[in-house]
This record gives sequence, structure tokens and C-alpha cells, in this order.
Amino acid sequence: MPFLELSLIVRTEQQPRAEEALEDLGALSITLRDADAETPDEQAIFEPGVGELPLWPTITLDALFDEHADRRGLAAALGDLLPWLEPDQLDFRDVQDQDWERAWMDQFKPMAFGRRLWIYPWNIEPPADADIIAVRLDPGLAFGSGTHPTTALCLEWLDGLDLAGQSITDYGCGSGILAIAALKLGAAVAIGIDNDPQALTASADNAARNGVADRLTLFLPQDDPGRATDVFVANILAGPLDALAPTFAAAAKPGAPFAISGILAGQQDELLARYEEWFEDLRADRRDDWVRISGRRRR
Repeated sequence: MPFLELSLIVRTEQQPRAEEALEDLGALSITLRDADAETPDEQAIFEPGVGELPLWPTITLDALFDEHADRRGLAAALGDLLPWLEPDQLDFRDVQDQDWERAWMDQFKPMAFGRRLWIYPWNIEPPADADIIAVRLDPGLAFGSGTHPTTALCLEWLDGLDLAGQSITDYGCGSGILAIAALKLGAAVAIGIDNDPQALTASADNAARNGVADRLTLFLPQDDPGRATDVFVANILAGPLDALAPTFAAAAKPGAPFAISGILAGQQDELLARYEEWFEDLRADRRDDWVRISGRRRR
């Protein structure tokens, strides 16, 4: 069925009250996007740091209402609820319904990473091929499908390791893609950590889908017992990667291979210097505008 979409442009500090007002008026769904998208001021936000909820300086809230909702009534009510609202901050349009899951699946195809690792959409059956290792994935509302360069860099790194019998920590696990891939590649157990409970739910669902749920333990950061593992990987952002370096060092056993990503090109030099205190054999690999740093925990 069709819907009425109301788009509202606000500043970051106005977003919580604006979202609350839209919910009070009966919005069926609300999504947030960069109001400066496709302009020189566009800012990419891919994965929040631990304890962070980063937003753009100017945000567009897109709220869906029933197709018969009163436009003038909604505008007037918003004016009462948000006294600072100006008419040019509002826009209405009619939108047609579509099969959102099918639209997403049309874009998500099987992808190869390294020599043998493949990521498959959950609704596509991988071939019975002993030469490939397939992870079946539904990212849900969590970050991580393999399509982003940071995830791809980490998957390729995992594919190049001998993980047989190893333990691994995946910090910022998102959809669980890295931890699950490691388990399918031979790791014995994995720990997934994320600050978003929805990510832990998505990770658990995907682990069950791949038959490895009994070998994946999931934690919020505050609940992490801090056990050191044989391998460590973190795909978040440069800021938290810098702040959490001592935590990551404690989570990796001596000699453990490690990789961090979510680093924009140009940010790697500071992180290389930061991690040199605890890690050795450091190198930076780049894909598009993103960088992965890898090495080993000092013994």
C-alpha cells in the first residue's frame, strides 16, 4: 500500500525532540540520513564506536504515515510541538510500498574473499563444493555484510590465517560476520563484542544460521570478561581504535595475529605509532579510501 512520507530537516541537537514529536503523531517508521548527502559536506558514518551514537551535523528524518494522513494537520501539530520549526524544514511526498527485503537481496550477491571464503545471502543455497567455505548471512539492522571495504579487508585477512583450533575475539562484531567466518574457517571458539544489543541479536541469529552458535559467545563491552584469545580483530572507527588500544592489547595473547579496520586513508600513521607499543610486524593495507592495519601481539 502507498504511504505519506514527511521529511524534516533538523540540527543534531534537535533530533531527539523531533523524533519524539513524529512518534507522538503516529509515524509508522522513522529513518535518519545525512541532510548533506551528495554534497561536498557529506559525512560518512559506517560503524559507531563503543559507547557512541554518531550523527551528522544536519539530519533529515523521513517519517512514514498512513496515506490518508492530514498533511496540514501534521504540519500544524509539528509547529505546536516544535516551536522552532520553519515551514521550509518540512516536505511531503507520496511513496509506493515495495518489498524492502527483496530490494536489499537484489543488491546482496555471493561474494568471495581470499582463496576460499564466500559470503552468501541467507536465502541463496551455496554449492556443495569442498573447495569453498560459505557463510550465510542476514545483516538485519546490524553493520556488516562484506560489501564495505573495511569488512572485506578483514575477511580477506582471516582467509589468509591458519585458524584451526584457535580462539578469536571480534570487537565491534555487528552482524557477526567476522567471528562466524573465523569459526567456519576452523577457529574453535569466538567472542563477539558490540555496544549495540541489536548487533548481538543479529550475530546470534547468523551464528545459528551457520551452525556455529554453540561456539560463539556474545557480550556488551561492559560485560566482557576480558579473556585473551589467539587471534584478535576489530572493525570499528579510528577514534575508538585509538582509545581502546590497551584494551585490545590485553585481549590478544602474546604472538597473536591481530587486525584493525574502519580506518580512513590518512589516519593510519597515528594508529601505527599508537599500536607499536604492544604490537609488531605492523603493516597497512588499503582498499578504496579505507585501511586495515595488521600485525602480531608482542611476546
